[in-house]
Amino acid sequence: MRRGEPRGHWVLLLLGGLALTVLLLLDGYAHGAVGEAPRKDPAHPVPAPSAITSGGPVLNMAGGTPHSLRTPAKTIALTFDDGPDPTWTPRILDVLRRHGAHGTFFAVGAHIAENPGLTRRILREGNEIGSHTYTHVDLATAPAWRARLELDLTQRALAGAAGVHTRLMRMPYSSVPDGLTAPEWGAARRAGADGYVVVLTDRDTEDWRRPGTAEIVKAALAAERRGQGAVVMLHDSGGDRAQTVAAVEQIIDRLQPQGYRFTTLSQAMRMPAADIAVPGREKAIGWTLVAAQRTASALTGWLGALFGVAGALYVLRLVLLLVFAHVHVRRVRRPSRRGASRRGPRAGPAPPGPYPDISVIVPAYNEEAGIAATVRSLLDTDYPGAFEVIVVDDGSSDRTAAIVEGLALPGVRLVRKPNGGKPSALNAGAAVARAEILVLVDGDTVFQRDTLRHIVGPLADPRVGAVSGNTKVANRGGLLGRWQHIEYVIGFNLDRRMFDVLQCMPTVPGAIGAFRRSVLARVGGVPAETLAEDTDLTMAICRSGYRVVYEEKAIAWTEAPSSLRQLWRQRYRWCYGTMQAMWKHRRSLVERGPSGRFGRRCLTYLAVFQVLLPLFAPAVDLFALFGLVFLNPVEPILLWAGFVAAQTAAGAYALWLDGERVRPLWALPLQQFVYRQLMYLVVVQSVVTALLGSRLGWHTIRRTGTFSDVPPQPASAR
Repeated sequence: MRRGEPRGHWVLLLLGGLALTVLLLLDGYAHGAVGEAPRKDPAHPVPAPSAITSGGPVLNMAGGTPHSLRTPAKTIALTFDDGPDPTWTPRILDVLRRHGAHGTFFAVGAHIAENPGLTRRILREGNEIGSHTYTHVDLATAPAWRARLELDLTQRALAGAAGVHTRLMRMPYSSVPDGLTAPEWGAARRAGADGYVVVLTDRDTEDWRRPGTAEIVKAALAAERRGQGAVVMLHDSGGDRAQTVAAVEQIIDRLQPQGYRFTTLSQAMRMPAADIAVPGREKAIGWTLVAAQRTASALTGWLGALFGVAGALYVLRLVLLLVFAHVHVRRVRRPSRRGASRRGPRAGPAPPGPYPDISVIVPAYNEEAGIAATVRSLLDTDYPGAFEVIVVDDGSSDRTAAIVEGLALPGVRLVRKPNGGKPSALNAGAAVARAEILVLVDGDTVFQRDTLRHIVGPLADPRVGAVSGNTKVANRGGLLGRWQHIEYVIGFNLDRRMFDVLQCMPTVPGAIGAFRRSVLARVGGVPAETLAEDTDLTMAICRSGYRVVYEEKAIAWTEAPSSLRQLWRQRYRWCYGTMQAMWKHRRSLVERGPSGRFGRRCLTYLAVFQVLLPLFAPAVDLFALFGLVFLNPVEPILLWAGFVAAQTAAGAYALWLDGERVRPLWALPLQQFVYRQLMYLVVVQSVVTALLGSRLGWHTIRRTGTFSDVPPQPASAR
């Protein structure tokens, strides 16, 4: 295994985030969500010449002089706007092919990019394609740069999908020549100057309104008795086009027997073919655009589905946590006449008969800031049984050992050893301990007077091999402290209540836990193979068949990281160590008995909610931001507000269960914008570290001495 933390993946992650952002922006642009402007006529409009407004539907501006063209007699140019559409365009093509007819499809560039195969089919069957802009933008209101971009992108999409460019263009929202507005005429002139033949229509069927097949046919055949030709406007996208498909069939059936021919617009006007083959370089550029557009469209769909799944899973998790918390509270707080029930509730806080002897083990490495407060709090207890405190100095380079010696307190032993890590310190303490019951305490933790009595109580049940206490954040001042306080109460302790009920506790925290010495010996002592020795040990005990329970009244106050850097280092170690422990105990997923029950319940839960969902969460957040900016913003805002409201309600319940004030919940919404993202990045870094086979070293958290001058207070005072 390589030592050191990986670094280069952050560049890849940044590039991946940038690529994801670009693709989402492309998809938002392609579907008309970006850059739309209200219709605004220019200050000095240039009116369309009367020769144009009273002329034919095809405007050819070659040579700089605009002139209009009309279709010959008994020649129909069926034109279809807004496609290609994977549902309706093939049905229209089927109708044309059955009748030996052809049409002209004014396609939206984004739809061309999303349906390249369908685009090629249109051309392969003798039809032609014109440009209808890339996003169906109103060219009459769009600035000149936007109009040029729209038409250029459509040409590139055509090049990538079918290897051609087109000479034809129809402006979105345009209609017949005498309806041509001054802004539309200006847009038409600009397009004509770029070499486009601008196509309007003779007969606007307004099929997009879905007036009924008969009305569409009636509009298309308005001048059939005079034998005139016509450009007929229809649509093959933008909604249900069943009426249009049926109308095309009826129009052809009615006019073909009368000698009408149905051909492309270029053939009808005796113009050169609209399709122009492009060189390989243009095809390559176009293919890149097509690939990006299809990827963006697929990505948006997948992210939408992921957003829904993640939201449903988080809601399910929240509901389960509340339900199991309620069940747990009813079990541990209801009066018990016979101790433990058959379903497993524990006896009261005091075990029947004499209190057992206990050995409290405090592993300490450079804990001079708080070790004195920790030791004093352990001795200031109402525990009625005999106990000893063993401080194991793990080769500290500061005054930790000297401070413990200087206290000269009865019942406190100091064990010195070379630095070997926390597991070796715990095992060294267990080796010299005199009692069967071991209480393991971090060197930055302070107990309340009744904590030892409560933490030992559940061990009166011989089926219980370990007990997790209730860890609370002492330095909860400031925003970061409040966030961690909320996380400890809502996340960690609600989780432990659920794990207790399901009998699959993954972690007895290093800050406070009680163990049977014989159980520790049975599982091989405190393991040193992972960085989360507390999680590794707890999983081994659960797999051995012993129960690991949560005691809410056994409260320990711990010093949480006081800076984002310190928090990162702590959570990085926790997350990476937890993943190591999950991998180490992965066989429990397929085993039977208590081990299998633990694996299928706990490891599955951890994999989904602590690894997979956080890995995808940054992408989901980006998609939520995309929806807020480019889609209907009401939906993501309501979803976020609902999620925060549900979290706040759950948080209030969790704080109430722990006897805490609900005032810190004001910081919960802010937690969604900084703290949560930091935790996601911790998971990303941990997964990359694991995949690259790097070995993560122990990250020591710098203590600020929260307890150095402040005596511990009961929960009610905090």
